[in-house]
Amino acid sequence: MTEHLNHFIAGTGVEASDGRRIALVNPVTEQVYGSCARGTAEDVDRAVAAAQRQLEHGAWRQLDGAQRGRLLVKLADLVERDTDVLADLDADAIGRSPLEPRRLDVPNAVANLRAAAGWANQLEGRTIPTGGYFGTKTLSYTVREPVGVVGAIVPWNSPLMITVWKLAALLAAGCTVVIKPSEETPQSALHLAALAQEAGFPDGVINVVTGYGAEVGRALCEHPHVAKISFTGSPEAGREIQRTAGVLFKHVALELGGKSPQIVFDDAPFDDALRGCALGLFANQGQVCAAGSRILVQRGIAERFAAALAEAARAVKVGDPREPGIQMGPVAKKAQFDRVNRYIQLGIDQGATLLAGGVSTPERGWFVRPTIFANANNEMAIARDEIFGPVGTVITFDSEEEAVALANDSTYGLAATVWTTDLARAHRVAAAVKVGAVGVNCWSPLDANLPWGGVKTSGIGREGGFGGAMAYTEEKVITVLLPT
Repeated sequence: MTEHLNHFIAGTGVEASDGRRIALVNPVTEQVYGSCARGTAEDVDRAVAAAQRQLEHGAWRQLDGAQRGRLLVKLADLVERDTDVLADLDADAIGRSPLEPRRLDVPNAVANLRAAAGWANQLEGRTIPTGGYFGTKTLSYTVREPVGVVGAIVPWNSPLMITVWKLAALLAAGCTVVIKPSEETPQSALHLAALAQEAGFPDGVINVVTGYGAEVGRALCEHPHVAKISFTGSPEAGREIQRTAGVLFKHVALELGGKSPQIVFDDAPFDDALRGCALGLFANQGQVCAAGSRILVQRGIAERFAAALAEAARAVKVGDPREPGIQMGPVAKKAQFDRVNRYIQLGIDQGATLLAGGVSTPERGWFVRPTIFANANNEMAIARDEIFGPVGTVITFDSEEEAVALANDSTYGLAATVWTTDLARAHRVAAAVKVGAVGVNCWSPLDANLPWGGVKTSGIGREGGFGGAMAYTEEKVITVLLPT
């Protein structure tokens, strides 16, 4: 089936202003299966204008929090109804097993929409006592107002889930949005916009402009009527977005990936830690911002643990994810295939011991074998750089202090996992590692009620939880003179 996907602006499918398109390529077969509109600055301007009209003069502006919440509940129900459709759209676009988005991405999206429905009526102001105004009493209070039109720039690795993280919170706050999905994975964002229309959201509240970051993303960052940019992606792109948006003093939230440590102490529940580390490495072909790709293992169990992890990697069945028994599909695109293989070769060249996997040369499709390195150190590129593929690096440590030092010796700071049965140690290490989220005996659980984001090169700002909705508001102070 050939897909011909267009923008979604003000409730209508729209071709690119200049008619250009982007080919969509199947990562399993390397065949073109469709195309999407290649957005322009003119397309962005049209979408922002539609969002601005709803924000300032449309039916959306007239809705209170409870009414917005009811629309979010309807949208959550429709997303849940279309679980199989949405899971298949995302899975097919990046070569992922459909089971993963069915179990994680879509349920998480539904949970975020339902949680946001409750937040929509809870964005309260406060009253603040003051000394008055030149001897006359005053009443000072604050109200929370939507920050404005939001530009939501979404990556290709978990398109639906990350889109909804942004969308649910900003809709709860009363904002409107122009979504720029990745040019490789626009399908689920467009389907979500159609579901929002079915749920009863006014046309123009949610708009989708497909295309490249250098064209659509830049136009959103430069547009004078876009008040906030919410971006998930690479640090390099995040720096450029911050520079561009900063000129106009836009609000910016950036989630920029990570190189997350999984710290395995010698008293850890061995089998649980092994399964957890494998999950953190191999979920979604390792194309996860919180992938636990630095495996820090205490010396007493390091050799045994690395061998068991390598055995787990060799046991993963790689192939077409639509075929029975296949556990891992290809990485999402040719550039990513080349990047992952380049890092695997670099690990070999820099002296790490290859225990499983290695450079992949499939006849067709962008398949990468799950790869485990041992006898590595924290200075190697495979230990420092975000590879975004199924590649794990085992590094040995002796003491708790050394484990923390190794974990923190990174430009990233998104997530970490601590594997231990020592409760006091778990709390000490969780407090000491410089990251945005820590899992103890579990791998970075995601929940609609929990904030998510990083420190250092992993970004600024948080998504999720009540604070995620508050971040799409401005606090306005109103003072009323109360003459006697």
